[in-house]
Amino acid sequence: MIKELLVILIASSLVNNVVLSQFLGLCPFLGVSKKTETATGMGVAVIFVITLASAVAGAIYQFILIPFHIAYLQTIVFILVIAALVQFVEMFLKKFIPGLYQSLGVYLPLITTNCAVLGVALTNVQKNYGILTGVVNGFATAAGFTISIVILAGIREKLTYNDIPESFKGMPIVLVTAGLMAIAFCGFSGLL
Repeated sequence: MIKELLVILIASSLVNNVVLSQFLGLCPFLGVSKKTETATGMGVAVIFVITLASAVAGAIYQFILIPFHIAYLQTIVFILVIAALVQFVEMFLKKFIPGLYQSLGVYLPLITTNCAVLGVALTNVQKNYGILTGVVNGFATAAGFTISIVILAGIREKLTYNDIPESFKGMPIVLVTAGLMAIAFCGFSGLL
């Protein structure tokens, strides 16, 4: 059991990185990765939301949707769970960490529509993960998102001091950097 969870942890965070290999969650990945502090804050928020959403969605799926034969409602139910969790995170940050709340701006409510969050919940169902396995998969996926967004933010901070050709300034160099990161993360496929 522990070996299976470790494999899921490594696979979901590095080998099948949600942003760099599955291309889910690109909106906050590209939009919030200008500064490492903001990227770290978004990563922590995503870790909280995805991990908790995996647990709640898994429990609802196993104990409500399956027994009542309404599993076809899974997508709607998962979206509602995710929206409620994001609202909770937004209220918490607004009250206790207003600086981070302001710096995340519009991208915090966008976690609700972040396809990575819904993608993890649906992947847990498709792979028949139990609640514990789904939570580990959710945490690992969110950790992989955080790793990639913080790395990109660090690179973007360094890029501001470099002489970049005019045609590559702004989003083009960010996309090239993200592509190179995706190629680099392909190297982790040899781990499993």
